Amino acid sequence: QVQLVESGGGLVQAGDSLRLSCAASGRTFSSYAMGWFRQAPGKEREFLAAIIRGGGSTRYADSVKGRFTISRDNTRNMGYLHMNNLKPEDTAVYYCKAESTQHFYWGQGTQVTVSS
Repeated sequence: QVQLVESGGGLVQAGDSLRLSCAASGRTFSSYAMGWFRQAPGKEREFLAAIIRGGGSTRYADSVKGRFTISRDNTRNMGYLHMNNLKPEDTAVYYCKAESTQHFYWGQGTQVTVSS
């Protein structure tokens, strides 16, 4: 099993940047692909970005491509989401996910609020 804890959320202004962190513990983090998702009030959870186990390949949702960057440090069991040029519509709870072919795990989420 993998335990995930997100951090780094907060209240920012439009145009600001934030870096979210996802701390993993339990099974070997490097065995799992990692992704970031978000959920705004009244909306479904939305995929944002994913990175493969070794970190060599990434993909992004069109809504954040060019503004968000996913990364990971397997030596520290950490994942990151760098968010630039934040917009009010980025306001949501942000979740990290660890996924293998057999299992997946979610963190508890961290709130990001972007004021205009």
